[in-house]
Amino acid sequence: MPLTVLQTLPALETGGVERGTLDVAAELARRGHRSLVISGGGALQAELAANGSHHHTWPIGRKSPVTLLLAGRLRRFLREEKVDILHARSRLPAWVSYLAWKNMPAEDRPLFITTVHGPYRVNRYSAVMTRGQRVIAVSRYIYDYVLANYPGADPGKITIIQRGVDPQRYRRGYGPAADWLDRWRSEQPQLQGKTLVTLPGRITRWKGHADFIDIVGELKRSGGNVHGLVGGGAAARRRGFLKELNRLAVRRGLEHDITFLGTRTDLREVMSVSDVVLSLANIPEAFGRTALEALSLGRPVVAYDHGGASEVLAELQPAGLVEPGNTNAAAEKIRAFLDAPPDIASNRTFTLERMLDMTLALYEQARNSGGETDEKSVQ
Repeated sequence: MPLTVLQTLPALETGGVERGTLDVAAELARRGHRSLVISGGGALQAELAANGSHHHTWPIGRKSPVTLLLAGRLRRFLREEKVDILHARSRLPAWVSYLAWKNMPAEDRPLFITTVHGPYRVNRYSAVMTRGQRVIAVSRYIYDYVLANYPGADPGKITIIQRGVDPQRYRRGYGPAADWLDRWRSEQPQLQGKTLVTLPGRITRWKGHADFIDIVGELKRSGGNVHGLVGGGAAARRRGFLKELNRLAVRRGLEHDITFLGTRTDLREVMSVSDVVLSLANIPEAFGRTALEALSLGRPVVAYDHGGASEVLAELQPAGLVEPGNTNAAAEKIRAFLDAPPDIASNRTFTLERMLDMTLALYEQARNSGGETDEKSVQ
């Protein structure tokens, strides 16, 4: 019997939460289910609609106590649309979803599922992400984090569903099209003949950009013909930090050795022409998606050994893990990889197909069990 699934999230801009929402929505529609999404809208809204989902634009991510008043409206929506699964993917939308859900008669409620996408600050506000009848953790790290910080969380209702990439889109040996390469060479002439070391990630203090500048400086001091690439834009509130990073590069004499590419829709292509890709978050990330994408393309990765990146590299390329914050060790590892590229295992674990199969199986299992937890759901 087809399901009606509603996913709620703040907006449909770029990011892992958004990408996961779109992937699941597209698969629901492909399998004949009814896929609904409530968000504030954004750049990915057209793609969502093109893949067969229905989007409803609500200010459900607006950071104001008034947003909680949407719970009544959502309660009516759940009844009218006969929603079977209510899947909340972010804290404020989860609060609206939870308040709407818990004030419905038990016999009318959809199944309530939450996904913990990150190591949220531990407080009552974040605890709503553990209140789903089923809870998805996007990595073993997040599973352990939830149980360590929320003593009331029931391990029997938490399922680990690791994120995944499409192995056809991110395949070993992928090379950009000739027109992309021509445009790249024309737009980035300073890169010709250089060894490219790339840090994908939007401009924010915890992504490790300052460490990246130190690493490029160390590689240059040891005689490397390297150029650093930063693939990621700066939101309006981060532009001051971007200026700080540019000043830091100038102070280190690296203003001609690091290029800030800004927001890119072609990071796959950029990583595919890079010699080494870095993952330098200074706090553990929930899941090392860009590390996984690079490794799936066959590009060596050097990553700080914590969070989700540890899980990805431990399976696919363990030689790339270094102590968090140790920029000298990272530079040494890069030099070693440039001399002798490491072995990279084929990605059979972190695939999009596996993630989608497990998510939709959880939906079906939750419906068939009426939301009751099952110890076997822990992966």
